Amino acid sequence: MGLAELIIAMKKRRQQIQADSKPANPISGTSIASVAKRTKPSCEQDDYSQDTKIMRYSGPDLPEDIWCHIHALLPLPDAARAGCVSHEFLRSWRCRPNLTFSQETLGVKLTLSEKIHGTDTQAWKFTEIVDQIMKKHAGIGVKTFELEYCGSRIYTRHLKSWLQIAVNPGLEELILLLPVVRNAKCYNFPCSLLFNGSGKSISYLNLKGCAFHPMAGLGCLRKLHLSQVDITGDELECLLSNSFVLEELDLRKCNKITCLKIPVVLNQFTDLTVSECKTLEVIENKAPSLCTVCIDGALARLPFGDSLQVKNLEISWSFERNTVHYACTGLPWVMPNLETLGVSSAGEVFNTPVVPIKFVHLKLLEICFCIAEVGAFSPTYDYLSLAFLLDACPVLETFNLSVCQTSMKHDPVSGDGSLLRKLPGGRHASIKNVKIDGFCSAESMIELTCHILDNATSLENLKLDPIYDADYEHVDRLAVHEIDDCSPPTGKRMIREAHKAVLAIEKYIVGKVPSTVKLNIRKPCSQCHSLK
Repeated sequence: MGLAELIIAMKKRRQQIQADSKPANPISGTSIASVAKRTKPSCEQDDYSQDTKIMRYSGPDLPEDIWCHIHALLPLPDAARAGCVSHEFLRSWRCRPNLTFSQETLGVKLTLSEKIHGTDTQAWKFTEIVDQIMKKHAGIGVKTFELEYCGSRIYTRHLKSWLQIAVNPGLEELILLLPVVRNAKCYNFPCSLLFNGSGKSISYLNLKGCAFHPMAGLGCLRKLHLSQVDITGDELECLLSNSFVLEELDLRKCNKITCLKIPVVLNQFTDLTVSECKTLEVIENKAPSLCTVCIDGALARLPFGDSLQVKNLEISWSFERNTVHYACTGLPWVMPNLETLGVSSAGEVFNTPVVPIKFVHLKLLEICFCIAEVGAFSPTYDYLSLAFLLDACPVLETFNLSVCQTSMKHDPVSGDGSLLRKLPGGRHASIKNVKIDGFCSAESMIELTCHILDNATSLENLKLDPIYDADYEHVDRLAVHEIDDCSPPTGKRMIREAHKAVLAIEKYIVGKVPSTVKLNIRKPCSQCHSLK
């Protein structure tokens, strides 16, 4: 019997029971939050007295481990309610190995009065529910423990007791996301729980908003994510140097690290993400297998160590300018074996230069020009200069360009097209897919598109979208409009510019598209982007 059929059978049996005798604690439609408020919730009672008139459906005769597996597949609120219906699910609920606590999963909602008194009420309500559940799981082998703390106040005594229950020799994933409150003392994570042997099986550790001072390594740790965590570079090095199977490290806003050292002993280490670590001055990578790096623009120019093996690089968006210029002049020397490259820039003072060394392995190139504030992207920047970067990528297959701005100040295209510039250069024989989001009527962007059409002899798909809209990939904006607004507000100026861009595409580009190329023009929505 499948899970769906099982639940249907249980519901039918429950309805039959309710017809004969009204249950003392009906569960249907009751949130886990309201269940937890009762002094003796039905889903947490060990047994019923023999003379009770309420019969409980025990379900099909299945082995207990099968029941536990079925129960583990249910979302947390449904799992709690199921424990009120079946004795098997009641036992399975108490030994549920995967616990995920958040405002959403627990259904913590405040009354108007509670909202007026502030988020401390929310934190206490959340704490009461979690505490009641965790006490029932004491002594049970938890495999996954995820806690996204609700409210602004942390009740440290309760939090420590939950961690003492959750951290056991069988725990595989530990996710603790705490609120970051300005001027509040940072919660000190009890590292002794991890390094006394109880955390020996953890493969994924994700911490946010706490102080973390590791004293050793974790033998099974494969993924480590730290966000707004108080940890020094030496402490992190100690952890990394003794976590020999680590594969992935993600650091965000960890502002006590000045030097990030990735030791040579991490033979399986492949993925590194570093973002908004303001005090970081150097990255010393010695891991022999590192192949994927995501770093923000402020850190991209730091000394990096061994990077010849890096194949995938993303310079994520920041307030940094001239990152495309740096990618052309610096990266070919530092990371010559790149296969995918993503670069974001808040502005380019200089046009893209001729690249001194070719990216001989690069197959995917993504460039995002996104202004940090309201305005136009570098009106003096020549989009056609990007052709120099394309020339330096002989095996490039996919090129994506995105331009996010709230006004367009480039010189618009005009005339019959006879004065459009053409650059001499080699054939882009490998390019098959080109996409430009935020396509505008700038003359240099028209020239870049025509240059690609003239030189990309293997081109198969060309997608042009006059509205930068990273959240939607639908071809038909009107179909999305029927559900919700088809794109974020762009302002009247950019709506007018979008319509100008479509006219420019039809006049200067459509006629140049070969019959072998599929042209996709995502036009503005007739309702959301109307000129009226």
